[in-house]
Amino acid sequence: MTIDPSRQWSRLPKDREELLSLFLGVREQTESLCSPLKNEDFQLQSMPDCSPPKWHLAHTTWFFETFVLRDREKSFQPHHPLYHFLFNSYYEAEGPRWPRSQRGQLSRPTVHEVFDYREAVNQRVKRLLENLGTDGLEGLLPVIELGLHHEQQHQELLLTDLKHAFALNPLCPVYSPNHPANNTNDISTKSARWIEHPGGLVLIGHDGQGFAFDNESPRHQQFLSPFRIADKPVTCGEFMAFMRSGGYDRPELWLSDGWACRKAQQWDSPLYWQNRDGGWWQYTLERLRPVAPNEPVAHLSFYEADAFARWAECRLPTEAEWETACGAAMPASRRQGLHPTHQTGEPGQVWEWTSSPYTAYPGYRPAAGALGEYNGKFMCNQMVLRGASCVTPSHPMQHSRASYRNFFPPDARWQFTGLRLAKDHLP
Repeated sequence: MTIDPSRQWSRLPKDREELLSLFLGVREQTESLCSPLKNEDFQLQSMPDCSPPKWHLAHTTWFFETFVLRDREKSFQPHHPLYHFLFNSYYEAEGPRWPRSQRGQLSRPTVHEVFDYREAVNQRVKRLLENLGTDGLEGLLPVIELGLHHEQQHQELLLTDLKHAFALNPLCPVYSPNHPANNTNDISTKSARWIEHPGGLVLIGHDGQGFAFDNESPRHQQFLSPFRIADKPVTCGEFMAFMRSGGYDRPELWLSDGWACRKAQQWDSPLYWQNRDGGWWQYTLERLRPVAPNEPVAHLSFYEADAFARWAECRLPTEAEWETACGAAMPASRRQGLHPTHQTGEPGQVWEWTSSPYTAYPGYRPAAGALGEYNGKFMCNQMVLRGASCVTPSHPMQHSRASYRNFFPPDARWQFTGLRLAKDHLP
């Protein structure tokens, strides 16, 4: 396993106690997210794109065992000889693995055994950090940092995957009954306004200060024509107007693949919406409740977002337009929750679809070794999303930034995905 030394990495604390505290803090946050779950919940896998909570717990542990301990621990022995096969995700360089679509079939190891696995690896990493020399510790920091951000990605996935599974249950399970309900009284009712941008030559991509995934680099120049972009995401009320106008039944608004998908999947509303007694309700991890018109609309596919933009006589922004116009508004610390709430215009409550396909920036080269498979090999048949969502972690490490490039297939809806409108600024 090799990490490209030319890449810029943030400075994790070199003090071993501070570093260990940060490491354990991220690891404990994952387990805290599982505290409301019952044993039966840990096994749920509702579709191939989702994974059971138990698998997320084990895979993030496999990452540290494989990429931190294996090459540095004297007389390394795996915690269990089959865990490498069971909990590898997609790293071809690491050999064969259990099929993704069958992760829910793994009744063993038990939940208790997976938590034991986590604790054992935590203790082994602790001993490694205590015993490494200065040079060894310096070389380990980039891998630890990548592993922690990788775990935070899985914290978000754990919640979105669980929501998909719970939503299929007629009992509408509540993930966290003690979580404070969203207060919709303070949500802005102001209509979106247009932000004018003159275009021109702009710099896109990570600036090298602090952590970033490899797909956010290299920083490069792009030319933008003048454009306008909305100062906040599209709301549920605005999307309901699209629905009332027959937007789901008008093929002229849809891309051909999107129309085929809409018909095959029988879409007539965003995912998790239900029509009850003439009104729209939606399942949330907090509870089943009426749709709040002023909240950001979420759980849309790229196809639905694109169709709405056409209906509104607008378009989706490119990722370069989004980063240029909205990136500076990414808050240093975001309000986290279980459902998109406020409408201040700040990005960060829903991931926002762009019109940009997920491809490499000019000059991009994936790192050598297994970790080179982290992002680069997925640069096909996916669309870029920008911003963050209400369930994107912000503590104990800041996980969102202006240059973050999320990506999903255009038919994906189970993530907290919405949109922001843009249009050409014509003289």
